[in-house]
Amino acid sequence: MRLSFRVLAIVSALTFFVLALVWLFAPGLLLTDWGVQVTSGVELVSRRAAALFAGLGVMLFSARNATPSPARSALIQGLMVAMAMLSVLGVYEWQAGHAGVRILAAVAVEVAMLLALAYVWKTQTARA
Repeated sequence: MRLSFRVLAIVSALTFFVLALVWLFAPGLLLTDWGVQVTSGVELVSRRAAALFAGLGVMLFSARNATPSPARSALIQGLMVAMAMLSVLGVYEWQAGHAGVRILAAVAVEVAMLLALAYVWKTQTARA
């Protein structure tokens, strides 16, 4: 089975929308699961991250039918950088003792998304 940009964009957008809702309305769910103390400052940053996740979701859903182009490549590459950074930071925070082992579930999702994005990007550039 080949993974298409359309499918990846829709699944990623839905994932980002769910994350935006959780970070906006129930940040303690993820923070507690990761072993991070819930404070008003952490909740403030979480709500602001929710806005970024919502924006990414809108961009991806809006671009789901985009044909291979420099703009689509830029979107994919930007998300690849974000997923790589998030996964490295997740492992770092776990190793440093700032988060519990359950943050590695988020890291696994980020790595999976990174690999899926890399696959779609590689496939589209191979056809060009």
